[in-house]
Amino acid sequence: MRTITLFLLITILFGCKKSTPDPSPSPTPTPTPTVNNITIRGVDLSYTPEIRSFGTVYKYNNTAGDILDIIKARGINTVRLRLWYAPATVRSGLAEVISFATEIKNKGLSVFLDLHYSDTWADPGQQTKPLAWQSANLAGLKDSVYQYTKRVLQAFVAAGATPSIVQIGNETNGGLLWNEGRVGGSYDANWAEFANLLKKGIQAVKEVDPSIKTMIHYAGYSGAQQYFSNINTQGVSYDYIGLSYYPVFHGKDMDALSSGMSSLVSSFNKPILIAETDYPFTLSWNDQTNNTVGLPDQLIPAYPATLSGQAAFLTALLKKVNALGTKGLGVCYWSPDLVAYKGTSSTTGSFMENQALFDFSNNAVPGLDSLGRAF
Repeated sequence: MRTITLFLLITILFGCKKSTPDPSPSPTPTPTPTVNNITIRGVDLSYTPEIRSFGTVYKYNNTAGDILDIIKARGINTVRLRLWYAPATVRSGLAEVISFATEIKNKGLSVFLDLHYSDTWADPGQQTKPLAWQSANLAGLKDSVYQYTKRVLQAFVAAGATPSIVQIGNETNGGLLWNEGRVGGSYDANWAEFANLLKKGIQAVKEVDPSIKTMIHYAGYSGAQQYFSNINTQGVSYDYIGLSYYPVFHGKDMDALSSGMSSLVSSFNKPILIAETDYPFTLSWNDQTNNTVGLPDQLIPAYPATLSGQAAFLTALLKKVNALGTKGLGVCYWSPDLVAYKGTSSTTGSFMENQALFDFSNNAVPGLDSLGRAF
């Protein structure tokens, strides 16, 4: 009996003893911060000179200001401008573009020059030679590309508006200066001719200023691997790969975009810039001009057509580019300025006022902050 009582007493004493805390608990691990590799946060403001002529006023937090001041304050550092050879009006002509580029540089922003080598739009569906070059043969076209590019860059340098990047052609999936420089389909034997035109443009840029980066621009990512492989085979020496990414045209799978970009980096070891993109903040409209995006099935489901949805899309896109490490340059938004500048009843106004980075009152939207400040 005494033995049992002693056993119970010992059990109670030791059972009630408080446990001693671990004198050296493991510290809570500190999350590794995401490295921000993004160096280019850009916008294409090619429409701005025309929009200004209509007296359009942009705002941030309902306070009016110059669009260049507004975007710079939000973190934008680069402005892209298109240049047409001899357009029908002053729009996107050399005088207008150099004047605006000088203003941009004076604001402390970088200039990204987009040479179309056409009197009008050049893209995957059209690469029409300037009228002045229509009768030139391939040798003449190569010389024209060289002389024109050099003359343009010399004019920019003389004006104090030296670009940081020069794009040799715009969305040249099918080549440029058709048909002599056309590639793809029945023109797939023309890669050497197309490459020689690119080489002459790049040569001219580097002769004027070797520090200017040259870019080859492809619309989308499907087919980009073979396109740049063909250019590589022809010995074209350029600095940057530029891609357009519009979900409505190039697919809604952003993971596929990531894989495509990673494959391009692995194959060609070139930095990549999303040179064009946009996304709607609403499916509504503010003039009577048909918009390129206006239906729910044109959207990425994860990103609704709302102010926050547009901002989230841009943050996600920047993260996709940032994941490329030092090969991910950044994102350039196409025509964030393209509000309904001709009035709400215009049928020839903006075809993407619902995809601008200013709302229907011309007030900056959250997407501008995402582009300029977020990943």
